[in-house]
Amino acid sequence: MKPGSFKPLQFLVFMIAMTCFVEQSKAKFCSNSLISTLVQLIPCKPSLSPFSPMPPSLLCCHALKTLGQPCLCAVLDAPPVSGIDYNVAMLLPQKCALNFHPCF
Repeated sequence: MKPGSFKPLQFLVFMIAMTCFVEQSKAKFCSNSLISTLVQLIPCKPSLSPFSPMPPSLLCCHALKTLGQPCLCAVLDAPPVSGIDYNVAMLLPQKCALNFHPCF
């Protein structure tokens, strides 16, 4: 690439990435990527179902505690993921007896 050449698509991708970092840092910082956080929350999947969610397992509560509030809030602030009821997800810390502050 020649110095000084302008690539609109690269600029747009850069601006979107920077916006994500700024929005994430407004609340509190989650050091995990969104994908990594979702993978760590796999044990909670039965508890996040929109239809008949199960109580969170000990494994789910441990994963949630390990991730912490900033990462849970980052997931809840991200675009919707199929199969996850976000209203139920906001109740997980309470069901796991974790003292997290509300995300919103």
